[in-house]
Amino acid sequence: MKRRLREILLAKSVILGKEFRLSSGKTSNFYVDARITTLDPEGAFLIGNLFLEMIKEFEVDSVGGYSIGADPIVSSISLLSHISGNPIPAFIIRKTEKSHGTGKQIEGNFKTGDSVVLFDDVVTSGGSILRGADVVRNAGGNILSIMSVIDREEGGRELIEAAGYKFYSIFLKKDLI
Repeated sequence: MKRRLREILLAKSVILGKEFRLSSGKTSNFYVDARITTLDPEGAFLIGNLFLEMIKEFEVDSVGGYSIGADPIVSSISLLSHISGNPIPAFIIRKTEKSHGTGKQIEGNFKTGDSVVLFDDVVTSGGSILRGADVVRNAGGNILSIMSVIDREEGGRELIEAAGYKFYSIFLKKDLI
């Protein structure tokens, strides 16, 4: 599965040579438009299965992550967990609290006290996912781990681990270049 996912990422999502501005503010000639793969039927299937395997060591109540990068990831994990007979609900963290309706910043299946794993498509500096972790922790969540499809190897892992979280990724940047 990992080999096939790498093939899909390289064919559809990895862009080399052109200069891109990253969400961290840095520029890079290595860019991953991961949503093309996370929203691809086979890519979503592979990512969901690989992450389900990776979270087996944890007693997970729910899975979540920042919208929009984590949306297809946690949806595929949740769907595949149901199919496997061990359903794990999913939730999404909004960048800001909703200004109407319930005013929630965490949408979906999250409850105070849940033990959760957080997901992101690509981790560069780790700042975004750590802001999401703060939202979950402040809402009473117990974060078991943070995981990403790709670790760009630009300090994100170190920052996440320095904040006290276990961090795992399916791929490192060096696996894709």
